[in-house]
Amino acid sequence: MALLQYQAPVDYAAQLDGFKDFLQHFKTLQSSSEAAATEALEDLNIDGNRTSDEYDFMDDADDDGEGAQTRGARRRREPKLKYMQILQDISNRDATNIVIELDDLDIYEKSLPDEQQSLNLVGSIQKNTKRYVDVFSQAVDSVMPKETKDVTFKDDVLDVIMSQRDKRNETVEMAQEADMDTADPASLFPAELTRRYTLNFKPLTPSGSSDDRAGKALAVRNVRGEHLGSLITVRGITTRVSDVKPAVEINAYTCDRCGCEVFQPVNTKQFLPLTECLSNECKTNNSKGQLFLSTRASKFVPFQEVKIQEMADQVPVGHIPRSLTIHCHGAQTRQLNPGDVVDIAGIFLPTPYTGFRAIRAGLLTDTYLEAQHITQHKKSYNDIGMDSRTLRKIDQHMKSGQMYEYLARSIAPEIFGHLDVKKALLLLLIGGVSKEMGDGMHIRGDINICLMGDPGVAKSQLLRYITKVAPRGVYTTGRGSSGVGLTAAVMRDPVTDEMMLEGGALVLADNGICCIDEFDKMEDSDRTAIHEVMEQQTISISKAGINTTLNARTSILAAANPPLRPL
Repeated sequence: MALLQYQAPVDYAAQLDGFKDFLQHFKTLQSSSEAAATEALEDLNIDGNRTSDEYDFMDDADDDGEGAQTRGARRRREPKLKYMQILQDISNRDATNIVIELDDLDIYEKSLPDEQQSLNLVGSIQKNTKRYVDVFSQAVDSVMPKETKDVTFKDDVLDVIMSQRDKRNETVEMAQEADMDTADPASLFPAELTRRYTLNFKPLTPSGSSDDRAGKALAVRNVRGEHLGSLITVRGITTRVSDVKPAVEINAYTCDRCGCEVFQPVNTKQFLPLTECLSNECKTNNSKGQLFLSTRASKFVPFQEVKIQEMADQVPVGHIPRSLTIHCHGAQTRQLNPGDVVDIAGIFLPTPYTGFRAIRAGLLTDTYLEAQHITQHKKSYNDIGMDSRTLRKIDQHMKSGQMYEYLARSIAPEIFGHLDVKKALLLLLIGGVSKEMGDGMHIRGDINICLMGDPGVAKSQLLRYITKVAPRGVYTTGRGSSGVGLTAAVMRDPVTDEMMLEGGALVLADNGICCIDEFDKMEDSDRTAIHEVMEQQTISISKAGINTTLNARTSILAAANPPLRPL
């Protein structure tokens, strides 16, 4: 019985032309956050020990016309070709990643004539993202500009291999032109091998309406089979991050008879290496040349596997949190750390089981999410943007002389009183300056606090608030924690099957705050495990042949009840 065939009504050629036109002609102004930060920095004058703001909202009524015209002229910005500038940076080797924002493509598609809006560019990308990564990469290759500055020849693999291949191809083409023969397709290298960039899609921004289900972040348990192949956004907390390993993308082989290079794209976990040469010369001579793997000529990309888990508020009553595997390639690697709360937009794909698990699984397949864009929920202090209004408020509070009181009262404002405790927690949040002495001694700049008090005086609420407001915070309890859970555990890596260290709560809170509730309920043997962290801010491990020292540059905030009787 013949298989049923269905011709998909998709005009890839017309969509490819639409992508090219989008890359070449889409213009955008400076983003609102960048414009506000630039304007604020232009308005600020920093002179010695005095920081002043030339533009004050109290002076709007007395502002003369000339000053308003000057600011108006500064706010008028000429639109620029957004993606052509990115491609120019790629050509000049100043960037390696291209992020295509679907919001920009949606604006461009709405500006097209009615007869061209039937291409459905954004909808096609959302439903079949894996295919359109290749289509968009072809459009980028077609409109890639020439370099505008002198690119120095770097002695990297791609430069050396490309120069050798160009010379060889010129010789082959000249010989074939004399014989009036066509070029051997086996000797030409694929486009994926010559690309110096990775392409990712940024999903549409959620509109906030109840009907906008495509843009909202899903819980792990809400990901269904209907999402296979689509671009979805999943929210969760990072629980495990593997090391970055090189993953092969293009395998290169060299024939021992004709010297031809054969390339094999690798898109799955397992592949069968080629052994017999398929060039026209070997076929004509019937020589059956043997192929040898050329690792230097192959292309590898960084790969990292991440595990995310459902948030606590997403788990129904009586259920346990579910987890999802994330595959990160290229520019998406090294962006996640254990404990991060993130929204990950990616392609939901199936993958078959391997090894003995494939025999037991039968027709079942595993699933994973191929990351396209990562959004952090909590930003570090260096990533927080400042607009002109925020900078003016900071300047006002600095001049008032009550900055310490204002900041202390802003900690857990729903809890009345405890002003001295809140001031201590403010100092814990800010911290001090670590010092490295000349003899190599390290003096920590972080403090540790233990809140001792009767039950019901809002100790746990203060700990919860500090965990929420800190850029990096971990909350745990003394009864539910062990020494291994606080420091580090030795586990087997599911990817490489090697022994590895998985950090505990103190390692996850590196450069942050670790809050331990019910500190008095902890076992004495487990409590001694954090002594080194509180003093030296390191964790020494000697287990299973692993002898190393982990950083735990964290402040410990503990809460305990007095022994025997209330105070």
